Amino acid sequence: MALRDLRAYLELLESKGMLRRVRAPVSPVLEIPEVLRRVMMSRGPAVLFENVQGHPGWRVAGNIFCCEEAVALGLGVSSLDELGQRMPTPASLTRADVTTLLRYTSYLPREARPDFEERPDMRLTDLPAFKSWPKDAGRYLTYALVVHRERGELGESTNFGVYRVMIVNEREAVVHWQTYKRGYAEHLRAIERGETKVPVALVIGADPGTLLAGAMPAPYPLDKYLVAGALRGEGVEVTTLPNGVRVPAHAEVVLEGTVDLSDLREEGPFGDHVGFYDKPDRRFPTFRLERAYARPDPIYYGTVVGRPPMEDSIIAKVAERAFLPLVRSLYPEVVDYSFPPSGWAQGLAVVSIRKTMPGQAVRVAMGLLGLGQFSLTKAIIVVDADIDPHDMDQVTWAFSTFVDPSRDIIVVPQAPADELDVAYLPRRRVGSKLIVDATRKLRDESGAEPPEELRPDEETVRLVDRRWAEYGL
Repeated sequence: MALRDLRAYLELLESKGMLRRVRAPVSPVLEIPEVLRRVMMSRGPAVLFENVQGHPGWRVAGNIFCCEEAVALGLGVSSLDELGQRMPTPASLTRADVTTLLRYTSYLPREARPDFEERPDMRLTDLPAFKSWPKDAGRYLTYALVVHRERGELGESTNFGVYRVMIVNEREAVVHWQTYKRGYAEHLRAIERGETKVPVALVIGADPGTLLAGAMPAPYPLDKYLVAGALRGEGVEVTTLPNGVRVPAHAEVVLEGTVDLSDLREEGPFGDHVGFYDKPDRRFPTFRLERAYARPDPIYYGTVVGRPPMEDSIIAKVAERAFLPLVRSLYPEVVDYSFPPSGWAQGLAVVSIRKTMPGQAVRVAMGLLGLGQFSLTKAIIVVDADIDPHDMDQVTWAFSTFVDPSRDIIVVPQAPADELDVAYLPRRRVGSKLIVDATRKLRDESGAEPPEELRPDEETVRLVDRRWAEYGL
């Protein structure tokens, strides 16, 4: 059975020795973020702060996705690779039997009575939101699920994404939904419909599957609650707010309101995941709080971003592992892929393929750059099937051995770019991509037969295997 809420997850982590409680008084302004950074950099546990200065009655959870083992525990799998078995793919839907279809149906959300109650006196400034870096423009909700309905040509669905939210005052905040995200796409559709306000809810603290789904790229019209249900292995229990937005029924905090598309404001600077302050070159819409809801003794969850490795590096691994079967269904030659955490889990991808034809590495890389998870990736290195894309020593060997820069490196201009990537300044949003073919070259590609690779003598290998104990090594 899937974990019901954030509290169940924290209790499970604590039972496994993967959570520590801090009872000393701490401030959410710089102090808690500094503590969480140090703990994360030392590969420490999740943390629950129980005495938050200036915010009586609140607790703060951080680094809850401290390692892959913690995430797997929260999702009920032995390793993150198992998540791919839960995710529907075109191939699995085509040949699905009744049992499989029933399993997919069980991922759908279902209505339930909420655990939270309306708090008429609650204001945005009551939340123990973080100021993570000294020059941040203010205090931010750093892991609020921004939930909204989507209405487009392909039908209606629910999306929720993790967009940074800068608190302005008691009832207003600025929502930073980026250009290539689903929130901004609905922003544009609403304007086309002649609307200036989008009903939304900001959700803080939910079960681990729902929280992780918020950070995963999934294209419209795929309902994000279906993605969350697949991660959990069970549908999310939701409740519908007066503004028509469905939210997790067991959330810690729900902030109901509207995003005013006609009231665009400056946002930032904000210390972001690439390790620099981001100051946007455009304005973002304003969230206005209409109703606030919270559970008794609420737990606030926030994340801290900065130069890797941080918590978001672990979060990104969930999408990497969960979507591998989907990538394979589109490109069967793909064996595996990796987004190295030091590349902020997006800037660089390494893909291994079973190569059988000339130009195959470039074809696969070009195709992947059009997929959601890879669309903002700056560089893709393609290697052979016998190279582990998670082992940068092996990748470095393949690059050094098989790459002729004039032949095997391709620059793709005028492509979508991550607007948080400082390398693309001042243009932002548009930049170049890099494709590196680090595979062994076929005759049609190099004009020569590939050289013979070193292989040990098989008879000698068997001899050494038999006598290994004699060597005393």
